[in-house]
Amino acid sequence: MAPGLDFSDWWGKDRKKGSPVVVKMENPNYSVVEINGPDSAFRPVEKSRGKNAKQVTWVLLLKAHRAVGCVAWLATVFWALLGTIKKRLIFRQGVAVATEKLGKGKLVLKIIRVFLVTSLAILAFEVLAYLKGWRYFESANLHIPSTLDLQGLLHMVFVAWLTFRADYIAPVIQVLSQFCVVLFLIQSVDRLVLCLGCFWIKYKKIKPRIDGDPFKSDDVEAPGYEYPMVLVQIPMCNEREVYEQSISAVCQMDWPKDRILIQVLDDSNDESIQWLIKAEVTKWNQKGVNIIYRHRLIRTGYKAGNLKSAMSCDYVKDYDFVAIFDADFQPNPDFLKLTVPHFKNNPELGLVQARWAFVNKDENLLTRLQNINLCFHFEVEQQVNGAFLNFFGFNGTAGVWRIKALEESGGWLERTTVEDMDIAVRAHLNGWKFIFLNDVKVLCEVPESYEAYRKQQHRWHSGPMQLFRLCLPAIITSKIALWKKANLIFLFFLLRKLILPFYSFTLFCIILPLTMFVPEAELPMWVICYVPVLMSFLNILPAPKSFPFIVPYLLFENTMSVTKFNAMVSGLFQLGSSYEWVVTKKAGRSSESDLLAAAERDSKTMQPQICRGASETELELLNQLKEQKETATKPVKKVNKIYRKELALAFLLLTASVRSLLSAQGVHFYFLLFQGVTFLVVGLDLIGEQIS
Repeated sequence: MAPGLDFSDWWGKDRKKGSPVVVKMENPNYSVVEINGPDSAFRPVEKSRGKNAKQVTWVLLLKAHRAVGCVAWLATVFWALLGTIKKRLIFRQGVAVATEKLGKGKLVLKIIRVFLVTSLAILAFEVLAYLKGWRYFESANLHIPSTLDLQGLLHMVFVAWLTFRADYIAPVIQVLSQFCVVLFLIQSVDRLVLCLGCFWIKYKKIKPRIDGDPFKSDDVEAPGYEYPMVLVQIPMCNEREVYEQSISAVCQMDWPKDRILIQVLDDSNDESIQWLIKAEVTKWNQKGVNIIYRHRLIRTGYKAGNLKSAMSCDYVKDYDFVAIFDADFQPNPDFLKLTVPHFKNNPELGLVQARWAFVNKDENLLTRLQNINLCFHFEVEQQVNGAFLNFFGFNGTAGVWRIKALEESGGWLERTTVEDMDIAVRAHLNGWKFIFLNDVKVLCEVPESYEAYRKQQHRWHSGPMQLFRLCLPAIITSKIALWKKANLIFLFFLLRKLILPFYSFTLFCIILPLTMFVPEAELPMWVICYVPVLMSFLNILPAPKSFPFIVPYLLFENTMSVTKFNAMVSGLFQLGSSYEWVVTKKAGRSSESDLLAAAERDSKTMQPQICRGASETELELLNQLKEQKETATKPVKKVNKIYRKELALAFLLLTASVRSLLSAQGVHFYFLLFQGVTFLVVGLDLIGEQIS
């Protein structure tokens, strides 16, 4: 038992008040304290006597346990990474090498490899010089020794390299880095202005509003409610995983059945998927929903060709508006009642765009990082541009168009892979206005694998540059205001579509590692650390729950700059991949409420309807469709891919981090190390692995 502490000497001179009280604890680790009076317990006690040796020992043990746990976790992660490198990179188990279809992609890979081999050779040479004591490179203030100080041929070669580096290589890198830093600052100012605009919208509570009852008839002689004719289009192509939930959600929208027509625009080349979609359309048609199935025999123009073909139908002239939903989108029943009323008494309005919400944003690290980017895109970029400029890029889905605006702007064109941005730019040049509804959200999916996300980003960044080449003459000769032309050319296209991927890739993936070998061109600390962290902080504000991922987000964005830069170059110079359209792979996930509602609906209604008036032939067809669904839902073993450009850059950055140790550059070392590891994780296709 711990010895009791007698504090009676401390207050012996004081007058005793009241009767003594003894408090005893059964736990032997606690002391027995005698309190002489009611006020004694509240007297100040010396801090040095408040802890005994055993308490201090326990505190130290707890801290040591936490430190050991942290080290053990880091060791586990490092060991798992080494095991993955051994399995996927050395033995190539369960992986496939991602092929480069274009000469441009192979050229970029070759350039990166040349940089890597050169950096390894320079690193080996400078490590040897470091061991020999020739430490002239530790400071940017280079000191070239005189001829009398030379210590042999190797020393002479090393000094010649230092002279050549200072006179010829450093000035070129300095000019390029200063140019990229200027672009970086311009883009940061643009991002800051957008955030200030978003704060102003929140502060003033600026948002599009609906006045009165939008559906109430203005005709005094025939009072009642009038609903405009709405056409709903669901374009899809081999969407086995998501077709059912999207058709189901659209068919349950709250709108008079005689005032709506749903077009399921199926471009699938798989007959089994065609039969499944036909059966789903037939099911809802039998329930009284005005829905039709369309399939093109000649599949040209991808999504734009599909929409163009659907708009050429004769009955389209009877409709006023068209709502478009991609195959993985699930609108709420009140979607049309929240969007269509904005067109009333607003004849200049051409588009109402709703926001996306994601059912799988917490599936893995990749989906969490995508959620950060897309939340900023919707809540900041599109909301600010919609509120102050009445223009933004159409997102291709979850929007309602005035059909007259589509027709006057030339309709859907098949000249690019970003038909949504194309029609938005042409409508803006024709004077149509857009509004963005941040409060109206439509559920959808984000890609869960890096392969799908990489292909999606390639299309999203090559298409705008391809469109810019085609639209530039029309923008210059258009009749819109001069400031709108400047906004389209310099902000919408050049700054946010061209400059952003260019400086991000060049500055952080090329120039930064090169400055480790050329310290005369060293980048300032605020370029490497302070400004990028501030910009990442601003990007993450619309998704506050993602603050723990701010560092992975910053590193991953730099990693994705390789794909975005390659896509930007291919679109700008009209290379083959700029015309490539790959349907983003979906997982077919639904929200929890949707799953419960679907299960209840199927259990109550579906089985009696199938069995009640079906012939033997129909039952056989239904059984075949059921078997096809069951085989489609069987999990397919994932095949990971190795991405060579990302791996080459990973080794380049890790080599540069080792070089930074020779110059004792701590911040540079950690940044290059973590960025190199991020490239390594992405190159080994680990970024899409599931996390809890």
